[in-house]
Amino acid sequence: MTDAPIYLDRSGDIAELVLNRADKKNALTQAMWEAVAALAAEIDADPAVKVLIVRSVTAEVFSAGADIGEFQAIASDPARRESNRVAVREAQRRLARLSKPTIAMIDGSCVGGGCGLALACDIRFAAPSARLGITPAKLGLIYSVQDAKNLVDLIGPAHAKSMLFTGRLVDAEEALRIGLVNALYPADSLTAETRAFAATIAANSQWGVRGIKRIVRLILDGVSDDTPETEAMFRDSFSGVDHQEGVAAFLARRKPNFPYR
Repeated sequence: MTDAPIYLDRSGDIAELVLNRADKKNALTQAMWEAVAALAAEIDADPAVKVLIVRSVTAEVFSAGADIGEFQAIASDPARRESNRVAVREAQRRLARLSKPTIAMIDGSCVGGGCGLALACDIRFAAPSARLGITPAKLGLIYSVQDAKNLVDLIGPAHAKSMLFTGRLVDAEEALRIGLVNALYPADSLTAETRAFAATIAANSQWGVRGIKRIVRLILDGVSDDTPETEAMFRDSFSGVDHQEGVAAFLARRKPNFPYR
């Protein structure tokens, strides 16, 4: 156990980014945003890790959002405003563009910057107690383009406007209905279901998984047809070691053991 407000916990192919400030409802300080970016880069460079889960140390709350205790200092200092903006942007961008799949495991409140953190993940699983919301309108603030785009890409402009204009919290059932989360699981099985899903991803070809994630990111960034990069990705996959192993395993009726890390 560590006292760090955010840390990594590794177990085999899967790592977990743990929000560890339960006494403050995992309110995110600028230092924590900076840590998210650094730890995401560390995971990207670690060949042992195939999937990253983002979770809270407690089942009571995922994150209450940005630490409002810092807002006065941020508002009164232009340099601090900019460093905070960059810290949030880089954390979410690093997480969203991590080469490896990411899963947010949400129990309890997931608000503001906490919801932004979850939106930067590829997949979101939640317990019935989950409540998700993004609340800049309640604080006289304006959401960034990157943050707003993550929400619009996921649930569409109409649902995004409904959430952003009102600052309301969406319950777990509505979150599932509008596509804000991928699935709901009982609180007592959320962790097991999330880790099992992560293990399923880890058992597949990481060459294939990461290539697919790259393709989806290009689509979200506005690419609508193949480019020389994506054409080469498609062609080169046929000569890759994972494709060879996948075909050999299929023909031998055994589970594949993909070598690419």
